[in-house]
Amino acid sequence: EFLGRVRLVTAAASLLGVWGYQKFLRTVSIQQILLWTTIASAPLGLIQLLLISHANRTLGIPDGAFVFGDDVVLAVLGEFAFLPVLVLAAKICPPGVEAVLFATLMSIFNGASTVGTEVGAVLTKYLGITESNFDNLSLLTVICSLSSLYPLVFIGLLDDVGSKSEAEMEVEDETNIHMMENGTATSTTIGSDGSER
Repeated sequence: EFLGRVRLVTAAASLLGVWGYQKFLRTVSIQQILLWTTIASAPLGLIQLLLISHANRTLGIPDGAFVFGDDVVLAVLGEFAFLPVLVLAAKICPPGVEAVLFATLMSIFNGASTVGTEVGAVLTKYLGITESNFDNLSLLTVICSLSSLYPLVFIGLLDDVGSKSEAEMEVEDETNIHMMENGTATSTTIGSDGSER
C-alpha cells in the first residue's frame, strides 16, 4: 500500500515537472538545463544518507514523509532533464524517420536503465550489502550519486546544437517555414526570363 502511494505521488510529481518545464524552462538553453539538472542530481542523491543514518528522525521528519519528498523532487528533476532530450531529438531528426528515432531513443533509455540496475547489483554484492548487513550502504549511495555526474564529460558535445532553447528553436523553425513559403510563392509567379506568370 505504501509503495503504491509512492508511485502515485511520483506520477503526479512527473506531471508537475512537465508543467514546470513548459512554464519556466522553455526559454533556457537545452545545454544549460542538462548541465544544472545533472549537477543537482548528485547532492539530491546524497540526501538519502539522512534516511540511511536515520538523521531525518533527529530533524523531526518521519521516514514515510522523507521518502515522499525525496521521490517528488527526483521525479520533477527527472522531467526537467528528460524533456530537453526529446526536444533536441525532434530538432535533429531527419524527416521521415521520426518513429525510428523515437524508438531508438527509448531503447537507449531502457538499456541504460537495465545496465544501471545490473551495475548497482554488482556493487551491492561487492560491498557485501545484504538484507541483514547495511554497513556499506552509505558508501554505495555515495558512489551511485557521484556516478550521476558522468554525463558532464559529454556536455561539451552540445555546444552547437544544444545552445538554443526550445522557444528559440520554434521561432527559428517558423522563420524557415515562412522563408520557404515565400520562396515557393515567388518562384510560381516569376518566370525564368523575369516575366511575371
